[in-house]
Amino acid sequence: QVQLVESGGGLVQAGGSLRLSCTASGSIFSINAMGWYRQAPGKQRELVAAITSGGSTNYADSVKGRFTISRDNAKNTMYLQMNSLKPEDTANYYCNAALVEYGGRWNAYWGQGTQVTVSS
Repeated sequence: QVQLVESGGGLVQAGGSLRLSCTASGSIFSINAMGWYRQAPGKQRELVAAITSGGSTNYADSVKGRFTISRDNAKNTMYLQMNSLKPEDTANYYCNAALVEYGGRWNAYWGQGTQVTVSS
């Protein structure tokens, strides 16, 4: 079994910063792409940023220049550095990982989410 655990969310004023972490554990042979998604009340879940095992990244237009995604493959951990936060960044943030488990099965897993609230 595989688990993804996020941390780092919280309440911050507009213009502030937060750093989210997501650590994968369990029967993991290798992790391919990882990504951060967010979902605000009444809205659909959207991709915020993604990163491949080789370090290629892509970002939603709304966060370009403010958020930075990174990963430490040795620790099976992904990060999201969020700067210049805006009230519209308020959402529950989820991590996702596409991986190969021992035994060769491909699967994608979600974390439980971490709340980010930005006050104006």
